[in-house]
Amino acid sequence: MGSAIGHCLLIQENEKLILIDAGIGILESKEPEKRLGKELIEVTGFEFEESLTAIRQVEKLGLKPKNVENIICSHLDPDHIGGLADFPKAKVHVSKEEYESFKSGNERYLQQQLSHNPDLKLYETNDTEWFGLPARKVDLNIQTEVLLIPLFGHTLGHCGIAIKTNDQWTFYVGDAYYLRAELEDKNHPVDQLATIRAVDNNLRLESLDKVREIIERCGNQMEYFGYHDPTEFEIKKSVGNNV
Repeated sequence: MGSAIGHCLLIQENEKLILIDAGIGILESKEPEKRLGKELIEVTGFEFEESLTAIRQVEKLGLKPKNVENIICSHLDPDHIGGLADFPKAKVHVSKEEYESFKSGNERYLQQQLSHNPDLKLYETNDTEWFGLPARKVDLNIQTEVLLIPLFGHTLGHCGIAIKTNDQWTFYVGDAYYLRAELEDKNHPVDQLATIRAVDNNLRLESLDKVREIIERCGNQMEYFGYHDPTEFEIKKSVGNNV
């Protein structure tokens, strides 16, 4: 990819803060090769700076990290959940399929990233629909509507996350695509990396087609972005505060 970012999202509702993915944490920033491994760093092109971690960005916004009571994870890959340990009292919301995959011993996951034993809320039932896609309501006890959108393939329980505030939807696709260019170019070179990193590449491609279809059909009704595209980080979002 040449370069990569971790594009997390922070929702603020009164004093409550909800983090969407936790990114690279302080521990990874201080000891990246020890915590993440040289191979993953070389593949992704990650660069590390403690000031860019979610907790430091929350502080930079003048907010209190202790008010991050809930963190919703698209999946449990190392670059998405290192920051969980920086919010040890936060409840972690994730699909049941993903947590079971994490516990299965798959080497892509780093078990120590959940060694602080966070309070977990697992979701396994598609109990609603979102623009025709199966969805799972996230239990947050807030007015903001948040849904897990199963987009399996990158990992066995990978989900996008749909957020509704002020009648505006934001669709965070996680790692369903690495670069927005993949939506138009099915032969984009980054597809090779996405294929290598996919647990089930056929499922990944099906999920990517779902993203393409929903954006083509309903893209004018939402903002959308992925985790890794640095160009999307520059796009101003309207949901809460962007970390």
